[in-house]
Amino acid sequence: MRRPPSPAALRSWARRADAGRLRARLPGLALWLLLCVPPLCTLDDPSGPRRWATLAGFPLLALAVLVRRRAPLVAVAVPVVPSLVLSVQLFTGAYALALAVLGYLAGVRPARARPALWFFTGLALAGVPVCALVARTLWPWFTFLLALLLNVVLPWLLGRYRRQYGELVRTGWRLADRMEREQQAVADRTRLRERARIAGDMHDSLGHELALIALRAGALELDPGLDADRRAAAGELRAAAGAAAERLREIIGVLRTDDEGAPRRPADGSVAGLVARVRASGMTVTLEQPGGDAAGLPGMTGPAVHRLVQEALTNAAKHAPGAAVRVRIERAEGQLRVTVTNAAPPPGPAPAAVSGGSGLVGLDERVRLAGGALHTGPAPDGGFTVTAHLPLAGGPLTGSDAAPQPTAAARELDRARRQVRRRLRQTVAVPLAVTAALLVLMGAFALVSTDWTVLDRAHYDRLRPGMPRTQVAGLVPFFRLDEPPAGTPAPPRGWSCAYYGVDADTDAAYELCFADGRLVRKAVVHRRDR
Repeated sequence: MRRPPSPAALRSWARRADAGRLRARLPGLALWLLLCVPPLCTLDDPSGPRRWATLAGFPLLALAVLVRRRAPLVAVAVPVVPSLVLSVQLFTGAYALALAVLGYLAGVRPARARPALWFFTGLALAGVPVCALVARTLWPWFTFLLALLLNVVLPWLLGRYRRQYGELVRTGWRLADRMEREQQAVADRTRLRERARIAGDMHDSLGHELALIALRAGALELDPGLDADRRAAAGELRAAAGAAAERLREIIGVLRTDDEGAPRRPADGSVAGLVARVRASGMTVTLEQPGGDAAGLPGMTGPAVHRLVQEALTNAAKHAPGAAVRVRIERAEGQLRVTVTNAAPPPGPAPAAVSGGSGLVGLDERVRLAGGALHTGPAPDGGFTVTAHLPLAGGPLTGSDAAPQPTAAARELDRARRQVRRRLRQTVAVPLAVTAALLVLMGAFALVSTDWTVLDRAHYDRLRPGMPRTQVAGLVPFFRLDEPPAGTPAPPRGWSCAYYGVDADTDAAYELCFADGRLVRKAVVHRRDR
C-alpha cells in the first residue's frame, strides 16, 4: 500500500507548479509592458478625451495580450478603437507599436488567410463612415487605408512569412526523416530479395541432389541382386527423396517474392523451346518472329521476354483452355515488342481456374525492372492480349509509359514548393493591389470631391453670426474641404473653423468659425500667394 505524500512534498509540488505558471505568464507580461510604453509617453496631452483614450488603452492592451493566442484578430481589433478616438487616420504614436506587434502575431498564429483578409476588408470599409461622420471629408480615409496597410497588414504579412518559413523547415525535416525510413525499407527489401535468391539457388542445388538420390534409389529398388527387404528400403528412400524435393519446392515457393531481380532460366531458356514444350502438352501455339530468334538480348530484356511468354501461356491454359494462342516477337525503332494473344475460349462451362491474382502484377514489375512497359486487356474477339515494349539497347525506354513515378517524398516536396510560390505571389500581390486601388480611389475622389464641398452663394448669404451650429449644418454641404487654402491664418484659441469651396475653379474658400456651438465668423479666404 502506497503511503500518502507528506505535507513537505505537497508544498514543494505546489511551489514548482506556481513557478511553472509564473514562467508561462512572463512573456505575456513583458509584451504588455512593452506595448504600454508609447501610451505612457503621451499622457502629458492636456486634452480630456485624448487623455481618457490613452488611459483606457492600458486595460485594453492587457485584454489584447491575453487573447492574442486564442483570438489573434480580436487582439488586433482591440487597439484600433482607442487609435480611432485619438485620430480618424488610425496612425497614432500611442498605439502604432501595439498594432504592428499584434498584427505580426496574428500572421504567425492562424493557418488560413481568408479570415484575416475579411477582417482587414471590413476594417477598411468601416473607416468610410467614421471619416465621413467625424471629419466631414473622405480624405482622411485614404490616410487611414495607408496606415492600415503599413502598420497592420504589412506586419501581418511578415508574420505569415515567418510561419511559412517554419512550416518549410518542419516539412524539410519530415521529408528527410521519411526519406531515411524509405532508404531503410529499400535496404530491408534488398536483403530479403537477396535471401530469396539464395533460397532459389539452394532449391536448385538441393533439388538436383535429391533428384539424383531418388534416381539411384529407384535403380536399387529394381536391382534383382537385392532381397525383398532391401528393395523395399530402397523404394522407401526413393519416396522420401521425392517427398523431400516436393516439400523443398513448397518452402522455397513461400520464400520467393514477386520483386526478385533477374529470373533464372530453365535448362532450355529460349522462347522457341518454351513454345515447343507447351505444344507437346497439347496447346495450340503459334510463334511469329519476323526479326529472327529473340536471342542475345541485353541485360534483363531476355529473361523478361521468357517470363512474359511463360506467364501469358500459363494464364491462357488456366483461363481459356482449348483456345489458340499467338506469340509475336518483333523489333522496331530500337524496341522489342512482345505480344501474346489468346482467342476466346470454346463454348462450354467456364473452367474453375485457380489463380493467386499476382501473376500480372509480378509480370508488370519484371517488365518495369527491365526498362519497359506492359499493357494488358481484353481483345476485340473476346480473348485476352498481353503486350510489352522492351528496350533493345539496355536502359529504360524514353516514352511516357516507362517514366518513373515520383515518390511520396517528391510529391510532398513539390506540393510544398507550389504552396510557397502561391503564398509568395499573394504576399507580393496583395500590397501592390491595395496600393494601386488606393491610388485609383484617390484620383477618382479628387475629381468628384470638389463638387461635393461647394457652398451655394445664396446659402452663404443666409448665414449670420450667432446662428446655432445645428442650424448652420442645414445650409452647408455634408462634406467640407480637407484643409483651408494655403497661408490661411490659424483660428483663435477655442474656435473651430470649417472651410467650403466657393466654386470648382477658384482657390478661394468660405471660412465658417464656431465657438460655444454658435457661428462667430464667416469670411472668404484666398491663397496668400495670390
